[in-house]
Parts: sequence; structure tokens; C-alpha cells
Amino acid sequence: MRALQLVSDRQLDLVDLPAPEAPAPGEVQVSIKALALNHIDVWGWRGMAFAKRKMPLIVGAEAVGEVTAIGEGVTRFKPGSKVAMYGALTCGQCRMCKSGRDNLCEEVAGVMGFHVDGFARDQLNIKERLCVPIPDGIDWVDAATAPVTFSTVEHMLFDNAKLEPGETILVHAAGSGIGTVAIRMAKEIGCTVITTAGDDEKCAKALALGADHVINYKTDRFEHEVRKITKKKGVDVVFEHVGAETWNGSLLSMRPGARLVTCGSTSGVSVNMNLMQLFQRQYRIIGSFGAPIRAIADGLTRMARGVKPVIDSQFALEDFAKGLERLETRRVFGKVVITF
Repeated sequence: MRALQLVSDRQLDLVDLPAPEAPAPGEVQVSIKALALNHIDVWGWRGMAFAKRKMPLIVGAEAVGEVTAIGEGVTRFKPGSKVAMYGALTCGQCRMCKSGRDNLCEEVAGVMGFHVDGFARDQLNIKERLCVPIPDGIDWVDAATAPVTFSTVEHMLFDNAKLEPGETILVHAAGSGIGTVAIRMAKEIGCTVITTAGDDEKCAKALALGADHVINYKTDRFEHEVRKITKKKGVDVVFEHVGAETWNGSLLSMRPGARLVTCGSTSGVSVNMNLMQLFQRQYRIIGSFGAPIRAIADGLTRMARGVKPVIDSQFALEDFAKGLERLETRRVFGKVVITF
């Protein structure tokens, strides 16, 4: 069985490992068909200090595949079932897991591909409860973006920000995987979408994707442009994941009572905030980390009715590092997918 292991910072080896044994009770055996890359893969590849792990480590945090065998007691799947897999090893027993808030599991054992062995291998055994069925009509490449990307956006926009039809939303980083999905999900329900990008080519692609207004943040102050577009009213929701570079501009882009939802800090983790602005304008700031398993199913349902991901490029498993390098340089528009 092929497996791609991180053996040291920025060094990946494609190795041959024993195939998994028959699945245990409550497990399914899955043949991996596609992986999607995320910034967590780049961080792990670089050797981010906060990741407690042992090497060699099988990489890959977002994947889909086909069930090839089932363990005793498995009832939701059979050989041939197409599944998306939840990459956080939650306990399934704590009050958060039992209430459907798996991403707040009190006893999580780690994130696959980052803390513990991940999905970049031909086969693996995984608990049935961590798998979600993929609806008919969705191909492997598109489906690969559901477990992390679609679920993250679904959780941010609808569970947390409570985005409503007809509202105006500012989506940062139009070319990112979650940015492209956020644009499409917001447009599906009839929102006005303002988005940002760092060059004219990405701006043109964002318009083609359906955004109503695109701001090149390298040439214009996006907060000034947002105020012009909204006739000084501001937006209802900000989809934030850039961090320090955009934070205060995002706050200036919001109407009174608006919501900002954030899941990232790629440009820096610390900011200075005007607290008077926060309470006088009655902003709501919502942190959003990962997503519950249910959000994968919700995202796949949305995908099945036509909200498709944007695929930037595809690579074979042995070229995984090329995909990481492309993601790291921020040349991407959409998702990088690894096919098996």
C-alpha cells in the first residue's frame, strides 16, 4: 500500500506500507480516491511548532473514498458506498459530541494529517461515525473539498453568521479555497457579494464566479471601496480569515449590528481593536473553528444541487509537494486536489 509520509520539515517520502487489516467492529475500510489540500497541510509540511506529533507522519487532512469492507455492527454503509471522512478524531461520547458540536469535542485525539496519520494512502480503516455519504452525481474531485472546505464555509455562514437571503457580505481572499466557496454559497441564496483579491487576474475570475463587486486590495483600500459600494451603510456580514492585515478594515466595513465571522489568521494572530467601535456599533464577532460532522452533509447537499467548488489544479499522489508549493505561493484560485 502506498503512503505519503512527512519525515522531516518539507521532506515527503512515498513509501510502501502493509495494507490495513480487516476493519474492527464499528469501522469501515476505505479506498482513498482524492485529497484536497488546505493551509493546515502547508503548516504541517513547514513544521509548525504547535503541532505535537511523531514522525514519520502520513499527511493529508481532507479526503473522500469508496468503502471496500465493513466491520461488525456497521449499518450505514456497504462495500461500494462513497464517503467523505471527518478528519478530527473526536470521542463521540462527550456532551459536545452528543449534542452535534463535534468540532468542540472535549477529548479529541488530534487532526488527521497534522497530529496523527492522515489520508494520503491507498487504504485506511476509520470509524463509521466519522463518515458521511456522498450523494449521487458528485465526482471524486469535487467531493474531496467537502470534509474541510465546504463544511467550514457552511458552518461559518449559516451556523454562526446566520447569513440571510438579500444581505450584503464581504468575502476576503476571493481566490482561496474557502473564499471561492463562500462566494458561491452566498450567491446561491441571493446575497450581494463584495470580495477582495490581490491582482487583476483574480479579480476577473471572482467576477466570473458570480461576485457582484471585486476590490483589488493591492491598489485600493478595501474598506473605503466597501463604504462607496454600500453608500456608507456597510455590509451585514464579513467573512474573515486573513487576520491582522484586514481586521480593522473589516470592522470599518460593517454596518451597525453587523456580524463578523472568522476562521483564520494567516497574516498574523494579534490585532489592536477599538472597543468603543465594537460596542457602540453593536458588532457581533464570532470565532468559527472547523465544523461539526453535520456540516459536511449539509455542504454535500448544497454541492449536489449545483454549488460546485472551484478546482485550481490537480496532482498525482507522488506530486503532493508540488501542490503544497503552489498553495504556499498563493498562486491558486480555488482548490488544489490530489487524485489517486
